[in-house]
Amino acid sequence: MRTESDKRTVYKTDCSDSISLKNAYKEGKEILAKAGITEADLDAWYLLEFVTGITKARYYMDPDQSMDPEAWKKYKEYLEKRRNHIPLQHITGSQEFMGLEFLVNEHVLIPRQDTEVLVEEALEMMKQEIFRSKGRLQLLDMCTGSGCILLSVMHYAEQKGIFIEGTGVDFSEQALMVAQKNEKHLRSTKKDENGKVNWILSDLFENVSETYDMILSNPPYIRTAEIEKLQDEVKLHDPFSALDGKEDGLYFYRKIVTDAKQFLKTGGVLAFEIGYDQGKEVSDLMKKAGYDKVFVKKDLAGLDRIVCGVYY
Repeated sequence: MRTESDKRTVYKTDCSDSISLKNAYKEGKEILAKAGITEADLDAWYLLEFVTGITKARYYMDPDQSMDPEAWKKYKEYLEKRRNHIPLQHITGSQEFMGLEFLVNEHVLIPRQDTEVLVEEALEMMKQEIFRSKGRLQLLDMCTGSGCILLSVMHYAEQKGIFIEGTGVDFSEQALMVAQKNEKHLRSTKKDENGKVNWILSDLFENVSETYDMILSNPPYIRTAEIEKLQDEVKLHDPFSALDGKEDGLYFYRKIVTDAKQFLKTGGVLAFEIGYDQGKEVSDLMKKAGYDKVFVKKDLAGLDRIVCGVYY
């Protein structure tokens, strides 16, 4: 979420024709709860914070302070959108991921906490001598979307003295525009080759020509028949193309596992995010394609979340 310093503060201590922050928040919670929003209290607070810039500390110091009429009007507009299951992130225009703020819209998958496991594992693997000895790593993020995986890995790798030339690939020009905005938002001070980011408009590897030390991917992996069962926020507002893994959910894994071999340097790593029930299937695909040291890693909920392998 935006911080108080990012925007004009729009609450007042005395405004007879307005509503108090406490009552606005109470009404917001009730509206969202009646609409069946799962985290009604939390979303009502985030929207209040978004339109006013108030912190929780300031709120609890004086919850009876009056809300500016324009802010109250805007708050009600946003509550109506959220009541209709428009994702909170599409209303605020951002989502936190790996402690960083990413800009999002309807053209990209909203970053999920589950995907942080892939970023964390990539950073852990980069500590290995085989990677540290290379000086600068070549990293490819296939199906990059908002760029959250690539840009997060680069951000935290550089803090550890690991320098990367990154490439993000997506078949959606609109998604790449979002990724480029996130690069500008997060990496505006990076001017040298160690922080270089390339964006490629491509249907998978069609327009890719270089080879890489590591290829990461969170491809579409939901079975087509399962999409209709998802929450409205997902099935109606995330790009269908970012969700649909075709009939069995494995379509993109098959293609990437096969094609990535010619784009990996010797000893290069291919690592995927997967659905909770796809660990064995994706592992088997990689093993049959000749990848070595294939393993599955679970997320914090104990569910299979990523599959990694090495290609020699």
